[in-house]
Amino acid sequence: MTQEAGGDGEVRKDHGVLYIGMDLGTSRTSIACSNGVRETVASVVGYPKDVVARKLLKKDLLVGQEAFDNRPALDFYRPLAHGVIKGSDGKGDPADAKRNLQAARDLVRTAIGLAKPRKDELIYCVIGAPAQASIHNQRAIIEAAREIVDSVMLCSEPFSVAYGLDRLTDVLVVDIGAGTTDLCRMRGTMPAAEDQLTNTFAGDHIDQTLLELTKAKCPEGQVTPNMVRQWKERWASVRDTLEPIRVQIPVRGAPTEVDITDAMRTACRTLVGPIVDGLQELISTFDPEFQDRLKNNVLIGGGGSQIDGLGDVVEREMRRRLGTGRVTTVEEPIYAGANGALKIAHDMPAEYWERVR
Repeated sequence: MTQEAGGDGEVRKDHGVLYIGMDLGTSRTSIACSNGVRETVASVVGYPKDVVARKLLKKDLLVGQEAFDNRPALDFYRPLAHGVIKGSDGKGDPADAKRNLQAARDLVRTAIGLAKPRKDELIYCVIGAPAQASIHNQRAIIEAAREIVDSVMLCSEPFSVAYGLDRLTDVLVVDIGAGTTDLCRMRGTMPAAEDQLTNTFAGDHIDQTLLELTKAKCPEGQVTPNMVRQWKERWASVRDTLEPIRVQIPVRGAPTEVDITDAMRTACRTLVGPIVDGLQELISTFDPEFQDRLKNNVLIGGGGSQIDGLGDVVEREMRRRLGTGRVTTVEEPIYAGANGALKIAHDMPAEYWERVR
């Protein structure tokens, strides 16, 4: 974990503290709070392009669905990619990295605002990050939260899911987000680097694959990433047998019906192989006396866990490749990470919140 304190660096755990667990995701950001508030918002931010847009919108900042709905009039940002703030690795245009950091800061501020903190409360926040986020990525997330919270701690997203469900030993957690799929094996202690894996076969990869397959089937159709994302959220499935999925796509301005059933199944199944690859690596490098326990305790969470039939297909592939496997899906995929982060915030001793430089 990475921790950072605000103010003078002294951390006080008392009754004037609002604890917040935050799942800061590429697609959506969810919070669970000690005052009972639970909210989720799309991880997109927009700023009016000019004076006309500002006059129309009557505000300088739009976040979430409001930003989606008005994006033609906005400088529009999706500040996270692969679960981390764009440009935080030091690559690319520094000016663009700065803009994405500001958008991430505004996203975090908006999410914290949804918690309705009192003016006299200190805010302690635990934020989920990809399992193998680099030090630069972690520091960028802390920087985005620094001015908004009094103390912040980072934890890996699959660990927060496991912690929230009290699944602390002999379990493999797979957290499927938009930007990354994170895997973590729990052995009754804090997970080490060798207990965690991250890959980018996640929700955005499904979107891109589905976009390419749809364009191949209907070359003259006008299809956008947002359109395929909406189709995925409604019909995502990996099952062998599906009800036909037919969508309307503009072709030279005229709506045209296109069957995307096979494309949807194919796109969603691109996650299965990499997930089982990761599971196999974490299992094969574990104590052989305990490997069967891990195989039979795989927990899938995150937004991608809602793909119809995913647990069954992963389990089937595990049995084919590993001899056995048992997979369950979390009951609250949208809030499982935030719930776990909140529980971590409650349980961490004061010394864990001290300043780290």
